[in-house]
Amino acid sequence: MIAVKMPRALVNELLHQAQLGADCEICGLIGARDGVAQHCYPVPNTAVEPQQRFIMDPKTQIDALRQMRACGETLFAIYHSHPTAPAAPSMMDRNEAGYPEALYLIISLNTKGVLEMRGFYIQGEDVAEVALELG
Repeated sequence: MIAVKMPRALVNELLHQAQLGADCEICGLIGARDGVAQHCYPVPNTAVEPQQRFIMDPKTQIDALRQMRACGETLFAIYHSHPTAPAAPSMMDRNEAGYPEALYLIISLNTKGVLEMRGFYIQGEDVAEVALELG
């Protein structure tokens, strides 16, 4: 299993967002410089049933990608939460994964008082979990 380093402050920010939006899936992008995660770009979830899936607001997603480029960053990860499911890619997550080079971070609120975040690379039918190391 490969390991991916994540800054502790960024992980805390993602977990906090998930807690604030506990009833719905939160989502967004993470930009990196030289392969090191730098900034979180929250994107509103526009899904009809945001409790069960996420669809990023297209305009905000494009704005976030532009902002990344302006900061000299590249797309590092796409994150979202599962309010009532484990931190693993659902079939829908797998089918809709459109950035094979990006890490997919999933935060689960379906635990007893402990948030769980796991990372995956998703390329078609292939799903590879990565070890997340706090740095």
